[in-house]
Amino acid sequence: MNWDYVASWSEWVAPVATTIAAIMTAANLGSRVTGWGFVVFLVGSIHWTLLGTATGQTSLIAANGFLCVVNAVGIWRWLGVRARLDDGAQAAERESEDIAAPALLSLANIEGCEVTGSDGEILGPIRGGMVERDSGRLSYVVVACGGVGGVNETLHSVPWQDLASGEDGFSAPVTRAELMAREPLDPRNWPARIPG
Repeated sequence: MNWDYVASWSEWVAPVATTIAAIMTAANLGSRVTGWGFVVFLVGSIHWTLLGTATGQTSLIAANGFLCVVNAVGIWRWLGVRARLDDGAQAAERESEDIAAPALLSLANIEGCEVTGSDGEILGPIRGGMVERDSGRLSYVVVACGGVGGVNETLHSVPWQDLASGEDGFSAPVTRAELMAREPLDPRNWPARIPG
């Protein structure tokens, strides 16, 4: 094998694949994108291993040999297990719309949905929520306002019963200015009860 040729390809493929994979997994765009991110990570790890072999770097070979195993587990977890669970939840959502029953919504699909204010302006994405343990009802969701990627955003609670579900997310009976005028939530200490 021509190791100079392998090294010349791998020294470009490895860092490019690793960078793309990091963006795909960090973006958290769903189980399939994350799963394919691990596939791209695996390609990067294979090329780092080849580069280590071509250049005699034992530590690079060992580290990326281990990362190949980690990436294979990530592929199994996100493209296998999690994707099947997402498919099952989506099937239940679709079926509930077709029969005379209350429409269902997967908890996994609520987080990240955009909430639109009463004036049509986007308030922000849902970052989480709280479920009443005994009844199983959602108590409130936490909406992130402002900022980019979690930096300089403020968190605000919106009672679940105040939200209306739509095709593109949820709507709330407040404007962005009204929501931002409320006391923001402490990210480390969400309330046990919210007024409303």
